[in-house]
Amino acid sequence: MGEPGRVGGAGPHRRPGRGSALSAPDRARRAAEADELCVEAYRASGGPESGAALVAVGGFGRSELAPYSDLDVVLVGEEGVDIRGIAEKIWYPIWDSGARLDHSVRTMPEMVGAAGADLKVALGLLDVRHLAGDANLTMRLRTTMLTNWRRTAKERLPALKELVRSRHESIGEVAHLSVPDIKEAEGGLRDATVLKALVATWMVDVPHVELERVRLQMLDVRDVLHDVAGRPTDRINPEQWSDLGHELGLSDARAAQVHVRELGRRITHLSHLTWRRVDAALARPAPNQRARRPELTPLAPGVALANGEVVLDRTAKPADDPVLLLRAATAAAEHDVVLAPATAARLAREGVPLPTPWPAEARQLLVRLLASGRGLLGVWETLEETGALSRALPEWDRIRLLPHASAIHRFTVDRHVVETCIEASGLIRQVARPDVLMVAALLHDIGKGSLTEHSVAGEPLAREIATRMGFAPEAVDLVARLVRWHLVLSETATTRDPDDPATVDLIVKRVETAEALDLLLALTEADSKAASPKAWSSWRSGLIRDLARRARAALDSGVALPSIVTDDVPIPQEVRRGSAAITVEHDDDGTRVTVIAPDRVGLLADLAAMFALQRIPVRAARAWSQDQFGVSVWEVGVPELDAAVLRERYDAVVGGRVEAAKRLRRPPPADALEPTVAVRPEASDQATVLEVRTGDRPGVVYLACGALADLDIAVRSAHVDTLGPQAVDVFYLQEAHAGVLSDQRAAEAAHAVRRALTEGAAGS
Repeated sequence: MGEPGRVGGAGPHRRPGRGSALSAPDRARRAAEADELCVEAYRASGGPESGAALVAVGGFGRSELAPYSDLDVVLVGEEGVDIRGIAEKIWYPIWDSGARLDHSVRTMPEMVGAAGADLKVALGLLDVRHLAGDANLTMRLRTTMLTNWRRTAKERLPALKELVRSRHESIGEVAHLSVPDIKEAEGGLRDATVLKALVATWMVDVPHVELERVRLQMLDVRDVLHDVAGRPTDRINPEQWSDLGHELGLSDARAAQVHVRELGRRITHLSHLTWRRVDAALARPAPNQRARRPELTPLAPGVALANGEVVLDRTAKPADDPVLLLRAATAAAEHDVVLAPATAARLAREGVPLPTPWPAEARQLLVRLLASGRGLLGVWETLEETGALSRALPEWDRIRLLPHASAIHRFTVDRHVVETCIEASGLIRQVARPDVLMVAALLHDIGKGSLTEHSVAGEPLAREIATRMGFAPEAVDLVARLVRWHLVLSETATTRDPDDPATVDLIVKRVETAEALDLLLALTEADSKAASPKAWSSWRSGLIRDLARRARAALDSGVALPSIVTDDVPIPQEVRRGSAAITVEHDDDGTRVTVIAPDRVGLLADLAAMFALQRIPVRAARAWSQDQFGVSVWEVGVPELDAAVLRERYDAVVGGRVEAAKRLRRPPPADALEPTVAVRPEASDQATVLEVRTGDRPGVVYLACGALADLDIAVRSAHVDTLGPQAVDVFYLQEAHAGVLSDQRAAEAAHAVRRALTEGAAGS
């Protein structure tokens, strides 16, 4: 054997772009070499030819060894046959060869008992393969495992489904993880193995050719990953994509990502489909109560339900009915059942294209499909995987498997769009045009992947698609407007002062009508919830809803309402006497800290230091002046917080007992992006607005506010927002005793803040 831990001793001598044609023989060669090693170890140990056997299980049992795979073996003996004495004699030669060994010693009854008690053991023993010793014992073991698996399948499959669900929930999905685990994540090799086990029950079937194709390709990826990493691993780190692509014969790192995520997406789809079939099989009556031919339940013209799947009935004419695909998909989604892949593939292959513009039935069916709720996801997957979706919406390929640039997003762009539609389906009763809301949800990110800003690029695309779908001109205009400005409510609410008339005026100019505003608010909520829970926390949703409320009032009457977020708060007596009041509240989103103190230049910097010195992450903050007092509300990422501890730290900062400047003014990491600091003159006529975007780290707000305090510039209000690794902080500035900053002073402020964030030092 060669390198320690490397199966078969084969070094990483592979041609670039070797592909499946070479990977499968490599795996077979590694398995053959490992077999030979185990057979020789058993022979040298003096193991008996009857009553005992050395068997391979798991991946080794399937002869699918990656370069650094473990050898999973079991020494099995008949009851009464002493095999423990030879076990060590078998293991040591294998260890000495440098192979990684996972071994156990069990009697035949112990094997049966272990499989009955542990689902993971049962799954591993479905792939038992003989290595040495008594071949009849191995055959009996394999037959017993398969027979027991099939006999107990109905009782065990619900537990297996929960095991799979729990794994998916804790790890994530190959198609969407920034560091995908190609074995354990949803859509990985573990799921492919589970699918084979489901087929082994004889209760359900799965497209064998397709499953084997994607499974073998994912095994190829794992082989190359082991070579690239030089160790056993199933996780693809960002820096490995380029080498992975090169070894797989792909053009670049992006192509490698698409390839791997496409494989994961395909396995996920097959898994969803098979588990739905399992559920249907478990729910069916006993065989002697079933008719021989599946009963067809009509759902719509040309469409019926059979065995829990939507299929075409005998009256269907794909070549004459352009709406048949949408009719079948909508029926499946609304009944939350499987759209039979064979049906979707047939319609993609034989169906007549939709005319331009679409007929009214097609348009109405699309809206119903998009508004069907959670049933949409599985149906949309089938439409994608069978190529049927490209017939109705060819622009979808622009965003298919496209990763989001923002770390706050849980999914790739295409899946995020589907999740947005699902979220929007629960909001259709809040708007006058549910059809416009659902189509805008479908198209809001269609411009992603363009060189220009995606909402700008998406507007003409959305206009073109909505027109092709046959929407009236006013509806087309609404869809295009929503796509163009789908971020404006969330961005403005979290980065602008709601009390400044320019803030409400900006929203009013973008939406123009109350109808559009209601639609935009619903789309913003759906888009945010689909992105991540943090994007629609009670804090952010409160800011967004308040801004929409005030904009609605301005549209209805021309008069802006006061903010409910920054309404005057009662000033405690202790604050009126010159002290500070700190209160802490806990809710489902985290912890909210409210601080009221006599207003002064530098107050916000001291409060930011109070949090930074405690290493308390600030998710968001609002601060404003109320008469001669400063009020600030902070959303922080610490579940339990003591107001007394915060007060003690604040007093230490103000009293100079803690040198905040020395401890917090430090340079950012060497690989951090340069911060951007810009003056936004259009944002207010009453103050100078400074917008800061930088990587989030402890002390960012302190550094910015400290730099402004050193220049004797007052922060009239502040709006801090953190999503993922990015901090967006906006400060409304005034001279301590004069008002709006001059152009020169504004430039000085921007320079000082930029220098503080770049060098970790305040001052101009």
